Amino acid sequence: MGIFKLAIGNRQSIGYNPPPMSNAIYQSPLATRNAGTAMLRLFSPQHKFGLWRRLWLELAQCQHELGLTRITSEAITQMQAHLDDIDFDLAAQWEKRLRHDVMAHVHTFGQAAPAAADIIHLGATSQYVVDNADLLIMRDGLKLLAVQLANAIDSFATFAVKWRDLPTLGYTHFQPAQLTTVGKRATLWAQDLAIDLTEVEYRIATLQFRGVKGTTGTQASFLSLFDGDHAKVRRLDEMVTQRFGFAQSFAVTGQTYPRKVDAQIVNALAGIAASVHKICNDIRLLAGMKQIEEPFEEEQVGSSAMAYKRNPMRCERATGLARFVISLANSPLQTAAEQWFERTLDDSSNKRLSIAESFLATDGLLQIMVNVAGGLVVNEKIILSAVMAELPFMATEEILMAGVQAGGDRQVLHELIRRHSQAAAKRVKTEGQNNDLLDRLKTEAYFYNISLDKVLQPIRYVGRAPEQVDEFVQAVVEPIRQRYHGQLGKCVELKV
Repeated sequence: MGIFKLAIGNRQSIGYNPPPMSNAIYQSPLATRNAGTAMLRLFSPQHKFGLWRRLWLELAQCQHELGLTRITSEAITQMQAHLDDIDFDLAAQWEKRLRHDVMAHVHTFGQAAPAAADIIHLGATSQYVVDNADLLIMRDGLKLLAVQLANAIDSFATFAVKWRDLPTLGYTHFQPAQLTTVGKRATLWAQDLAIDLTEVEYRIATLQFRGVKGTTGTQASFLSLFDGDHAKVRRLDEMVTQRFGFAQSFAVTGQTYPRKVDAQIVNALAGIAASVHKICNDIRLLAGMKQIEEPFEEEQVGSSAMAYKRNPMRCERATGLARFVISLANSPLQTAAEQWFERTLDDSSNKRLSIAESFLATDGLLQIMVNVAGGLVVNEKIILSAVMAELPFMATEEILMAGVQAGGDRQVLHELIRRHSQAAAKRVKTEGQNNDLLDRLKTEAYFYNISLDKVLQPIRYVGRAPEQVDEFVQAVVEPIRQRYHGQLGKCVELKV
């Protein structure tokens, strides 16, 4: 009955123009530079207080349906007619007088719907609207982030398939290791995000409503309204919960829903942040080696002084936002630990910041991730050059086996390879020259009958990396693509 439902598929995050504000007043960069329009609207006063009115409406409607004759059809009709035309100036005046935001909006709503003025909030506590609205906002926020994650996974998977068999140096300890492929590395990025998506989807699926529980969670006020009819009180809780799209409400609450829920959700966002931070660090390191670069626009400036610079500013920005989200993960845990008995108010001011900012910052860093994933630039020749600088050393065992199969003495061949490898390594490290191990071995009679060039084909050393890309996409990515069909492939342009 008039319940606001967020249309995720209609998200408009492109070409966002923030409303004019005084440059003399602080503006959060999360709003002006990072988060998308849909997430900003979700955490806006208009949306939050619109949800409050819808919660009051559904409470009254369900009470009416359960036989509470004091609530009239006229009251409900007037409430339905004034769900979004909120007089914020009037609400501010009431709050200044009452020092209570919920009662300020009760009076403001009552003045817009006078037939309902005496029954708005009947039997309820402030947390009926505050907590239930917060749960609705967080659920829809998680759905927005799930779509962002799916788009990033989809883009990385497309990139992985394209470069599934391009050999590249693997790195352990940031030292050259056995070869992998560019595509296989991208599956590692996508896999981390897929793990995050699973966690977000779990949080959405298992999130419970606070429901209609009363002042300390005992439902005493509602039991009084329904003359001690426990069945009607239980039914009221169920009806309101179901009308807002939740399968169930918490079996028991104090005045608030368990604050552990906030900690679980924000820690899920911190998990996303950790994944994006790791991915962006990898891309920044690869950019430093000129192997892979993030998108760079035609008129983009890398440095105000060094005109040649092409800095990985998007990934740098994402890592900065990611660290911020990770740092916020501790706050809801402390809030959950600090609650006294049925409720204490020191959660409120903290929640207004830590929850909203976690979602806005995560939205911003995921927009960057989607943008970067869809526009990565691969410099194949640089990658091949790096591979060939190290591959002769990595291929020495293969060369040794080829020499033995050609009739050579294993111990003699081993010593030749060892001596020439050390000489080649010295040339590289102390003289800055190329790796000439292959040329050195070609001068040895023991290797005349061996095709060393064939032995040094990079694709021989990538193992099952190309096949692993195919298997990962089929097993992990395709189900995600099916779940988010119609919500993928949207271009994301950054605000600044």
